[in-house]
Order: sequence, then structure tokens, then C-alpha cells
Amino acid sequence: MATLFKDSLTVVNVGIAAFADNVRAAGGTAVSLAWQPPAHGDRDAAWALAEMSADPRVEAANEIAFARFLEAQPVLVDIATARDALPAMEGGARVIAHAGPPIAWSAMCGPMRGAIMGAAVFEGWAPSVAEAKALLDANGVALMPCHHVGAVGPMSGIISPSMPLFVVDNRAAGNRAYSNFNEGLGKVLRFGANGPEVIARLRMMAETVAPTLRAALAHTGPIELKPLMAQALNMGDEVHNRNVAATSLLFRRLAPALIESNAAREAIAATLAFIAGNDHFFLNLSMAACKAMLDAAAGVPASSMVTAMARNGINFGIRLSGTGERWFEAPANPIDGLYFPGYSIADAAADLGDSAITETAGVGGFAMAAAPAIVKFVGGTPTDAIHKSLSMRAITIGVNPAFTLPALDFAPAAAGIDARKVVDCGVLPVINSGIAHREAGVGQIGAGVTTAPLDCFVGAVKALAQSVREIGAKR
Repeated sequence: MATLFKDSLTVVNVGIAAFADNVRAAGGTAVSLAWQPPAHGDRDAAWALAEMSADPRVEAANEIAFARFLEAQPVLVDIATARDALPAMEGGARVIAHAGPPIAWSAMCGPMRGAIMGAAVFEGWAPSVAEAKALLDANGVALMPCHHVGAVGPMSGIISPSMPLFVVDNRAAGNRAYSNFNEGLGKVLRFGANGPEVIARLRMMAETVAPTLRAALAHTGPIELKPLMAQALNMGDEVHNRNVAATSLLFRRLAPALIESNAAREAIAATLAFIAGNDHFFLNLSMAACKAMLDAAAGVPASSMVTAMARNGINFGIRLSGTGERWFEAPANPIDGLYFPGYSIADAAADLGDSAITETAGVGGFAMAAAPAIVKFVGGTPTDAIHKSLSMRAITIGVNPAFTLPALDFAPAAAGIDARKVVDCGVLPVINSGIAHREAGVGQIGAGVTTAPLDCFVGAVKALAQSVREIGAKR
């Protein structure tokens, strides 16, 4: 000890930074380590984490789940109307699917309520938004999460029976996922707008765009989505909030097929113009592809891999492979971003939408390094984007060789969120997102970046630990 204090003293200070000041005052060198107990000091969660941190059953389960995720091959195979594709909407049932974990109509945020009312008008269940509200107040429409019907939708995520869906199959495992069509940006249903122009656009998409694209798909045959996404990442997209390259690549595939199809010339022109004028058109295909990949990893007992992250504008929910279809929820975070003129964070709804399925699959915010131009849309700098992609490696099971990031010397993107690692190190999954006005009927007011709340991961780790204990007891 005497020798120690005769030499130059270098101290690693953990905890209160002021402790390091005394070391420096005495002539030593101190490096402060930013550390806090895992799970906000929740003792039960810390114990659950300790139990599973090196459990070979969890590690083996994660290997299985992650391998299934990597092996998935999502393919666009069809375009179908929701009532024909989803059993819950068959036979004229008044059912609307929404984004995020389950939530009652009375508890929903403004933009989701606005979108659901608009969908009721679109379906002809009510002649006006006011009468749609009365119908919903009287429980005249059944509401359920998109994830509960095998689907995903951005922002409010609304899918009603007459809406067209992309049908995506995972050829490696045979599971199927769906997503609705993307309307574009601004005053659109998914951001809570529901005026006459919104309903007219939805009808045009259902009556013109969907059947025309189905005719094109008959000529192209099934379209593999993973290679399109991989190429788009190498062209400046992150396939969540930036889809310029991906939409352009899809357009190149579809345009010749449309010309060769038997669709009417006017319908072809309208469809091509709609896609060309909507850089976000590919987003919903990216989401369906990611869901197909992640659903393949679901249902592996003891796995701590996250298979879904979704938000309903009130709560943020996650699912783990090892805990099945159970949701773990916490209040959704606000979004730090860029706002349209005249709007600010005071006008914004909380984090909203199923589109975090992209980050769950290792793209979107996890792949921001691939898309330096995204910062003009969501804020920050290209350096920030690179830092966010690198930081996600701390909380993932591995990397996805199919998705490489040019700015990181074509290193593969981090993928396979491990709930244990999130709780252990406190690094939160980063998410790119649009911003909806908090009131119904207004629409989009900006875009930005947010994170998943820690508490839903804390709850998931506790539940998984109990599940693993029960597996051990059965043996």
C-alpha cells in the first residue's frame, strides 16, 4: 500500500463524480466511469439478469432464434384485400387493426382516434367523422393490434377490411406477414388526418393502385425483398424514414411489368405517378419483410431475443421470442426531431406506430450510418448517425451479414436485440420516426429520433427469468 501511494496514482471512479475531485486535488489522475445499477436499481430485475446472464439455456435458445431470423427470406407474393387475407375481418366483420400493443378506444391518442374514425368513414360504416366517433363510442367496431392479425402498419397503423395489403411470405420457414399501403407524407390517415382528400386517396389506392400492382406482380412473379433492402442500404437508405433508393429500385422492377400487363393505360399511369411521388412507398414493404423475418424467430423457449417493438401513441410494447405473444409495456417516449414551421414538441403525440419493427430487425435507426442524408429529415449530424449504429452493437446478439453499412467499411448491421443486454448496460434501442400532431385530424408535423423505454425491457427480463426457472423445474 505504501508503494502504491509513492507512485503516480490513477483511479477509476465509479459513481458520484465528486469523488474524483478529491483524487485530483491530491495530485492523482482520475477517470470517471458513468455507471448506474441495472434496471434503475430494481433488485428483482437485477437478480433475474444475474440468473440469465450466462445461462447456457438462454444462449442456446438465442442461437436458434437468431439463426431463424438470419435464414428468413421475405418475398412479396401477392396483394390482397384485408377482408380476404385476414380471418378476423372476414364476412363483413366491423374490425379495425391499429399499431402498437392493445389499447382501448377511450385511452387512445388523438391521431390514432382520428385515423380510426377516418377508416370508419372510408368503410361506409358512418357518413361523417362525427358519426364515426359516435359509432366507436358505442363499441360498434372491434379494435385490435395489427400484430395480432400477423400485420404491421406505420404510425396509427390502421388496417380496415377494404384496404389493400402487401402479402409477404418467408420462404425459409413458411410464415406470412402483411402490411397496408403507404399513402405518402403530410395530411394522411396514418398521421391521424381524416378529411375528404384523405378518404379519396384511400379509395384511389384500393380501386386503382392495388389491382394495377397485382397485375404487375403477375408478370414479375414473387419479388425478393431482402436483396432490395440490402441494395438500398448501400445507396443511402435506412429503409425506415428514408426509402428513396428502395422505392426507386421497386419502381424499376414494376414499371416494365406494368406496361406489359393487361391493366388499363390510365390505371398504369396513375399507379406509376403515385409511386414516383411517394418516396416512402417502400416503407410498408420493408416493415412486412422485417415482421416476416422476426416472426420466424418467435416462440423459442428461453430466448431473450426481441421479436417486436411497437407503439400506440400512449405505450411502447415489446415481445420476446421466449415469452410468446405477451406484451411488456411502458409509457412511450417523446420524439426529439425537426418540426414543420409553426409546430413544436408541445404539439406532438408521443412515439407511435409499428414501424419500429424495422429497428427490431436491425435496420432503420440501427442502420442510420448507411443514410447520412436522413439527418436532414430527423435531425442531428452524419456523425451522430454513425454513432447510433455503432452503439446498437452493445445490445444485440450478433450482426446481419445481408445488411451492410458503407460508412462503416461495409460492416454488417447490428441485429437481434437481446433484452438482457438492454437492461444490463442501459443502452436503449434507437428509433427513427415520423411525428404526428397530438390532436385528431391534423396529420404529420415533423420527424425525429427517439428511444425505447427501459421499463418494458425490465418487465420482459423478469418474466423471462421466471419462464426459464419453470423450464428448469420441469426437467
